[in-house]
Amino acid sequence: MKQRAEPEAGVLYLVGTPIGHLGDLSPRARALLVAVDTIACEDTRHSGQLLTALGSKARRCSFHQHNTYGRIPQLLNELSSGHSVAVISDAGLPGISDPGEELVAAARQAGHAVICIPGPCAATTALVSSGLPSGRFCFEGFLPTKGRERRESLAAVVAEERTTVLYEAPHRLVKLLEELQELCGDQRALQVTRELTKRHEQQVGPTVIAALEHFKEHPPQGEFTLVLGGAPQQEQATMNDDQCRQQLTALIKQGMKPSDAAKDLSRSAGRSRRELYALLHENQKQAD
Repeated sequence: MKQRAEPEAGVLYLVGTPIGHLGDLSPRARALLVAVDTIACEDTRHSGQLLTALGSKARRCSFHQHNTYGRIPQLLNELSSGHSVAVISDAGLPGISDPGEELVAAARQAGHAVICIPGPCAATTALVSSGLPSGRFCFEGFLPTKGRERRESLAAVVAEERTTVLYEAPHRLVKLLEELQELCGDQRALQVTRELTKRHEQQVGPTVIAALEHFKEHPPQGEFTLVLGGAPQQEQATMNDDQCRQQLTALIKQGMKPSDAAKDLSRSAGRSRRELYALLHENQKQAD
């Protein structure tokens, strides 16, 4: 199937760049970064090394959390003028824990097409290599750094039954591990990754306490991705027959059909709908 030529005029491209190994930059991403009109970079000096190596002559501009709202109108103006614009982060897929998210929303609201050139992502790379369940997971990124917001976010993460992926800076890593130990215990499953896809890639675990002990002895360096195992499911208390009969009677008095009452109660009683429906028939026989 013939592919359309890229870049197209007036299109915003999100381009995934390597998180470590330079060989992970796709041929499509290479070609796009060489041909596009403008490249918005999280750090022009950092990204400039990659772009120069590729031979890209595109205009470069900084685009980071400190200039987001001033830069977005400028980039939208370029799109409206028929220029193609690419957005890249220092590493990985832009739009995740960076201002690319706001730019995409603004571009779509203004009627511009947005196309993602897939590439590496630290969150999914760490997740699938962690050995923890990945069929259902949450991504939290960087947690709030202090105050009530941090306490509430940590409480939600600790109670989450799905695997959770977090980002953390090196100077805050030990504090985060200490908080996780306090809230979810020593043996909660955890893998802490650094230097993903690089020569000295490291994964430290398999528990919170093991990771904490390691990084207390080896000062953290680099950016970290944490994959935390989900909270154990709470065993549901099972109602006895008398409790179930009382609840069923109350539901029926509220106007529910017997079959619907049995179905509704089964969700909270820890018993099957068939069992509960049978209890209703026993009540009826006793009444007769």
